Amino acid sequence: MNAHYTYFLILSASLAGPLALSFDKKVAFFRKWKYLFPAMIIAALFYIAWDIFFTSQGVWYFNEKYITGIKIAHLPLEEVLFFILVPYCCVFIYECIRCYFPNIKNKGGADIFLKSLAVILMMGAIIFHHRYYSSWTFLFTSLFIILVYVCRNFFKTFDAISFLVSYAVILIPLLIVNGFLTAIPVVIYNDSENLGIRIYTIPFEDIFYGMLLTMLVVCLYERRLNRNA
Repeated sequence: MNAHYTYFLILSASLAGPLALSFDKKVAFFRKWKYLFPAMIIAALFYIAWDIFFTSQGVWYFNEKYITGIKIAHLPLEEVLFFILVPYCCVFIYECIRCYFPNIKNKGGADIFLKSLAVILMMGAIIFHHRYYSSWTFLFTSLFIILVYVCRNFFKTFDAISFLVSYAVILIPLLIVNGFLTAIPVVIYNDSENLGIRIYTIPFEDIFYGMLLTMLVVCLYERRLNRNA
């Protein structure tokens, strides 16, 4: 196998299962693509801009041995695809949880947890302001959680417990994929810009980087879905 296709093959393998199961009769996720794709594009544009800046600042970089070499705005094509394919898989899992476990209902505890998390992350962003990956990831995640609750009428369909349960499940494949990317390594992190805490080879910040990406897409997707219901 040509090593230059490594990143692309990891993404393809990640997408294969969720894409095939999107036509499951019970979930019928394919029927909701028209609500999902605009949400994914908005989130992807934000993350791509963030990624371009971080790459330019040396927060992380890509191993040329494991990418095709095709670049978009100085980012590997595979990295751009990451912000489309991974959110697709995440929202697919979210929809499966909602479909197969409809009795999961928000009882207030999940809201308290997210609000508390926002406060903790904001404090973390201030304390570690000198570390780009830590500070900006904590800050953006905190601000978006705050935005969801401040603009509750806009995000009125957001259900905290459904999101948290889904994200707990999502973390498993997400950490596996990121584990491959950092262990090979396809993506190389500058530890001076993060806390230096690793889950296997994965920076601790990846948990919240993925949480923000998933939450952003889920919130925008849910709003479009319910507005057109």
